[in-house]
Amino acid sequence: MPLTSDADIRDLLTDARTIAMVGASDRPDRPSYGVMAMLQRHGYRVIPINPQITGEHIHGEFVFRELAQIGVPIDIVDIFRRPQAAGEAVDEAIAVGAKAVWMQLGVINHDAAARAEAAGLKVVMDRCPAIDIPRLGIPKIAA
Repeated sequence: MPLTSDADIRDLLTDARTIAMVGASDRPDRPSYGVMAMLQRHGYRVIPINPQITGEHIHGEFVFRELAQIGVPIDIVDIFRRPQAAGEAVDEAIAVGAKAVWMQLGVINHDAAARAEAAGLKVVMDRCPAIDIPRLGIPKIAA
């Protein structure tokens, strides 16, 4: 079952330091752009993943084509993709050994969530960390 309790979500966000954002955008009008900036201000390292803008930078971070290119441990894979496309991101998250997948608001894919849980990953679905962090009073991560 995906995490739904405030305590479980608070623990996940408190323990995380590195977030890979699948579907990150360099366009200021896109939700992922603002969420990435907010997460960075809160102290997380956010690594953008977007095959269409590989090699560019978003908010100072190099954009990778896929999770396998990152080369550092990933605490949370934050998925800004259509529900049908979330499964591919979940499969990549499993392959690289991420600790959790977070499907953004409106991203509901029960099959992908079940695969992630079967592989030992924590799953959050249909939520946004930029909403949950202030709502839960999660303190900024010390540098």
